[in-house]
Amino acid sequence: MSDARPDPGAANPRIPFEMLDERVSPPAPGGKPLIVHVVVNVEHWPFDRPLPRSLLSAPHGVEPVPNVANFSWVEYGLRCGMPRLLHALGARGLTATAAINSSVIDAYPRCAERILEAGWEFMGHGEVQRSLQAEEDEAAVIERSLRRISAFTGRPVRGWLGPGLHETGRTPELLRGHGIEYVCDWVLDDLPCALHTQAGDLIAVPYSLDLNDVVVYLVERQPSEEIDRRVADTLSILEPELESAPRVLTLPLHPHVIGVPHRLRHLLRALDRLAARPDTVFMTGAEILDWYLGRT
Repeated sequence: MSDARPDPGAANPRIPFEMLDERVSPPAPGGKPLIVHVVVNVEHWPFDRPLPRSLLSAPHGVEPVPNVANFSWVEYGLRCGMPRLLHALGARGLTATAAINSSVIDAYPRCAERILEAGWEFMGHGEVQRSLQAEEDEAAVIERSLRRISAFTGRPVRGWLGPGLHETGRTPELLRGHGIEYVCDWVLDDLPCALHTQAGDLIAVPYSLDLNDVVVYLVERQPSEEIDRRVADTLSILEPELESAPRVLTLPLHPHVIGVPHRLRHLLRALDRLAARPDTVFMTGAEILDWYLGRT
């Protein structure tokens, strides 16, 4: 990995610019060029703090603390949405990457245990659902969150997704210094990319805003069937590209958003559509990293 310093004058100081159709990619894993990465964001929104997002707006524009209605909306995802996702993926023989706030392990221990039992990868996602830009000591938050997850799983944490996909100017160096190998904050390509830090390169593994359930349902307010329609439309464009190079299709999910019954049925249709394809493989973030680096 390179030790080159980021160029502050470049269009992108972290990731050199390349056109997708001019990129050189490793051979498709197992001859299957469509790589599907399911990422489930498992978050702790503390009861006694302002919440990062609301479904029900506050009367008179004054956000209450505690915010019982919106806190309950999110906790419903852990109580009801997570079991549904665990069953749905397990029944299909699929594993996911859990982008998990480390405090979930203590605040919702049975949820963390079920994810571990399911064999999902644990990816760092801060301590609680709060932007690193709002933390007084970013380095300490990263260190504590990674240490807690590693102690719980018995394995080093290899990947990171910032809460809200937020970073500071120091985040990549801090992550690399703590042994992180890949990040999902940079939603700029359909293939992994080398991301330069002063501590050595990270790999930016593809993530998505357009297929992200928060964007689809909470920002754009689309109907329940939209996730399945977008996957189908995405495939219609990727199919000819797959003839010459692999592509990563990421499904970023949140249990309180996609785990409600009227939306989940459409996610299951999308998963079945993908799983039925002979050219498709489901991989975790670390598996995508190892494929891209030629370790498998």
